Amino acid sequence: MRKIINPRAEINEDLIKPFREMEDVYSLSCVVSDCMERNGVMRTDIKPKAADKKIIGPAVTVKLTAGDIVDCLDVFKVAKPGDVVVIDAFGETETSIWGGLMSGLARNTGVVGAVIDGACRDTDEAKMLGFPISAKAAGPRQAHTALSGRKEPIEINVPITCGGIIVKPGDLVVADEIGVAVVPYEDLEEVYTKSAELAENESKARAEILNGATVEDLLAKFGKI
Repeated sequence: MRKIINPRAEINEDLIKPFREMEDVYSLSCVVSDCMERNGVMRTDIKPKAADKKIIGPAVTVKLTAGDIVDCLDVFKVAKPGDVVVIDAFGETETSIWGGLMSGLARNTGVVGAVIDGACRDTDEAKMLGFPISAKAAGPRQAHTALSGRKEPIEINVPITCGGIIVKPGDLVVADEIGVAVVPYEDLEEVYTKSAELAENESKARAEILNGATVEDLLAKFGKI
């Protein structure tokens, strides 16, 4: 059976850190999406299933095989603190690819979250661990690995499709209660500059609204709403 485990992508943490510092920004996935001109947004069925936390970090990608979903324990051979595990499980909703033990192992590794085009389970345990998961579904059926012992076919750190968009190893993942946005690694500097400016302007506009500003006031001051 096929097993491909590529090294972790080379990441310049200086490009990632500014996004991590935006954790308190309201609707961060929206801000990032707006600054990519509505691109890089996963389907709306990829939603939080566990801890109420934003997920911000570079992608370690996992590609599984339709109809033969296995556990992805090998991902912990390459994942580093601050990474996000992003799994292409072909939208399979009836077989879970991520459970409570995976959440515990991920937390111990320093992984900050998982995004799954497929199903997870043991979400109560993930909440207890404070580990955030965004997934298409949650259900009790485990992958067959525990019974068969097989951990392949699997590919790690290859380009994948998750939530309808292409995700490459090292791309930045931003997930919150609204959805998931993915910034191509090569666009990080540009998107951050735009995102920081937009977030600041939205914060100012929000304060104006709370102080009673009208539509006309906002248009006069910011040029848009």
